[in-house]
Amino acid sequence: MTINKISVEEVIERVKGQIASEKDLSPAIKASLELLLLIVTLLANRLGLNSKNSSKPPSADPNREKKSRASGNRKPGGQPGHQGSTLKQVDDPDEVKVIEVSRTELPQDRSFREVGYERRQVIDIDISRVVTEWRAQVLEDQDGKRYVAPFPEGVTRPVQYGIGVKVNSVYMSQYQLIPYSRIEEHFWEQMEIPVGNGSIFNFNKEAYERLEYFEQWVKKQLAASPVIHADETGINIGGKLNWLHNASNDKFTCFHPHAKRGSEAMEEMRILPVYSGILCHDHWKPYYKYGTSHALCNAHHLRELERAVEQDKQEWAGKMSDLLKEINRATQEAGGKVMASDSEHYRKRYRALLEEAEKECPAPDTTNRKKGRGRIARSRSRNLLERFRNFEDDVLRFMDNEQVPFSNNQAENDLRMTKVQQKISGCFRSFEGAGMFCRIRSYISTCRKQNVSATQGLRLLFEGKWPQFMATD
Repeated sequence: MTINKISVEEVIERVKGQIASEKDLSPAIKASLELLLLIVTLLANRLGLNSKNSSKPPSADPNREKKSRASGNRKPGGQPGHQGSTLKQVDDPDEVKVIEVSRTELPQDRSFREVGYERRQVIDIDISRVVTEWRAQVLEDQDGKRYVAPFPEGVTRPVQYGIGVKVNSVYMSQYQLIPYSRIEEHFWEQMEIPVGNGSIFNFNKEAYERLEYFEQWVKKQLAASPVIHADETGINIGGKLNWLHNASNDKFTCFHPHAKRGSEAMEEMRILPVYSGILCHDHWKPYYKYGTSHALCNAHHLRELERAVEQDKQEWAGKMSDLLKEINRATQEAGGKVMASDSEHYRKRYRALLEEAEKECPAPDTTNRKKGRGRIARSRSRNLLERFRNFEDDVLRFMDNEQVPFSNNQAENDLRMTKVQQKISGCFRSFEGAGMFCRIRSYISTCRKQNVSATQGLRLLFEGKWPQFMATD
């Protein structure tokens, strides 16, 4: 790494040589200097990390520059053949206003007959409060006994909120991630409906309780899926670090909050312990306890390979990155799975590249190693090399199985809105709030993957119905 035209690696190596040549240094001072050099090395390496060579988000990149789009010959807007969402006239307008021709502006020496009309439509919204009053008839017989007509199901109070208010509130809170106070302002300023923070919380809690069956249902669907993605991310609950776990694929999503990151949380989630398919993940070791086979995220690998090139000057890492990208392109062109002969060809190149890498990035010298001291520490590049060597099938499974993707981006995409929620709100106040968020977001995410909008899904929920994709189970 170079900082202000100074090679950090060269300076550190020079200092190490000077320390080794000083015979009068005490062991304590020598150990302290070596520790300081290690800390400097670690800090220098962190300075070079960005979203392209690590798991840091693009927003954390220093002096991030947006790539300028190359100018082309295309005109602005939708291109020919693009299926857009252009505003179109409707056949059944809510209100029709007729404009008559002013007779005073017509020639007086002619007669006219009506032959039709030209129409233009203005599509607008009318946000307003709708109050429905139910009046139950009361009859009384000659003995004074009263008979009252039953109110509809759900109408239980002298005044209460309707389904539309609940749907709108949960939609803004759990899907659009709008804070409670702003939702309260929205209802009052737009519709003059007094909806307090307590009511918004109760709407979310009602949705959470109604979704108990859905949570069990979606876990069964994921456990029976041939491929699922798993990932986890840190969340702040009550000012403490906790973890939000995710299991998902292109049809179903399930989130689960837990105080821990490893197997204890996965066991409690009750999906992976009974799973027998292909588990796609980022090589977090606890995942290897579950599933019959595994697929590693090559998007992570590409970032780690770039770091190895930039910081450790590993030439093999650049070649491996190019090879993985080439295999991915070939797999996509082949429709998701390459021929057996091509697969064997790529595997030979893969192994040959790793053999070459052994010379550039060898294992640590163990000749002077004392017994019982455990595994000797490896560099990050060496660990990556050994992962490629020891988990070849998991790295390359995407080219032999059309159901296995190149990366674990599905899980990362599903978790992304959780990070947005944390940026907006800072943290969850309690595990109860985190649990509500996870279950409701699991339902909304699954609905959207099944082509059911968040609003449609929430309305069905408060009406006591399930979406069609659940009814066909």
